[in-house]
Amino acid sequence: MKNIYLDFAASTPADPGVIRAMLPYFDSIFANTSSKHTAGREARAAIEKARETIASFLGAMPEEIVFTSGGTESNNYAIKGFVRAIPGGRGHIITSSIEHPAVSKPCRTLEKEGFSVTYLPVDRYGMVDPDDLKRSINTSTRLISIMHANNEFGTIQPIEAIAKIACEHGVAMHTDAVQTFAHLPFTIGTMGVDMLSVSAHKFYGPKGVGFLYIKKGTPLVSLIEGGNQEMGRRASTSNVPGIVGMGKAVEQAVERMGTEIHDLIALRDRLISGIAGSVSGSSLNGHPLKRLPNNVNVTIKGIPGDEILSEMDAAGICCSAGAACKSSVNEAAGSHQGRDGGPSEKDAALRFSLGRPTTAEEIDYTVNILARTVDSLRSRKKL
Repeated sequence: MKNIYLDFAASTPADPGVIRAMLPYFDSIFANTSSKHTAGREARAAIEKARETIASFLGAMPEEIVFTSGGTESNNYAIKGFVRAIPGGRGHIITSSIEHPAVSKPCRTLEKEGFSVTYLPVDRYGMVDPDDLKRSINTSTRLISIMHANNEFGTIQPIEAIAKIACEHGVAMHTDAVQTFAHLPFTIGTMGVDMLSVSAHKFYGPKGVGFLYIKKGTPLVSLIEGGNQEMGRRASTSNVPGIVGMGKAVEQAVERMGTEIHDLIALRDRLISGIAGSVSGSSLNGHPLKRLPNNVNVTIKGIPGDEILSEMDAAGICCSAGAACKSSVNEAAGSHQGRDGGPSEKDAALRFSLGRPTTAEEIDYTVNILARTVDSLRSRKKL
């Protein structure tokens, strides 16, 4: 049986080069970076090199990169840390209705603390309208948090336009770039945000490490208190192997990005056209053009997603119903449809996300298995 992994949006394997770069920092260069001795300085130098690599790639200053445990912590730190640091009490936050739970749940928590939150709707492609956002800004608006690209259906948001609006109104701007950093070419200068969240395991780095870009001068209250690590902004013993691995993964992204984007778009479009031509009752979710190079999210009418997933898994194909972090298949299937409604509970919403190892042969096999699976399940329901 084949073993085809098409869930790279949920997690990627650590690249062999990343693993090799990390190995010495488990047993040879293992000292605490806060230690003043030679071994501590050697470990500290390794994380500072990674910080410089990441900052250079992003067009930022090294001191604007704060290492965290991943995207969830970075999002929480950006949102809670910023609004709690603003003097004058409670304020207003603007986000979208399709954010990852690592953004939406902190916003819900802040609502309980007295902050007001506007959850912007999206159009049928899952796109936020910058004019909607502009109309939602008021004199108490403190923060806007809109993801760069949706983790489920792949639509890329107009972050540059949104950030420009935020800047014009004197409002801070945060974006969850977990799905786009090291996959799409952009810099802080072109994007124009004040804070940006990243997780290493989404771009062939290790799990349990990420960072938050914080524009110089942006006030934040620390979420984790203790030592003076990360320039006093995030207390915890530094994850030296993880940080080194993330830095190496960024180095590799610099070398491979152009070719990788081209190859993934070709495979993505091959899968989209293959499903459209072979699976009746299927339709593409998300924007047809302004979408991640590796994302294919489709609705299949008349069959619950868990039934299709089970059959696909049995055939050796790993894909998902929406995002791995979602608690409900139906929530994942319908959340993106915004004003225009979504698929019913009887419809499947499947996400296929491609990666470096994906081949054209795997794409064709997946289309074949999906078409056979859908035909078989529909035939059973008619019996």
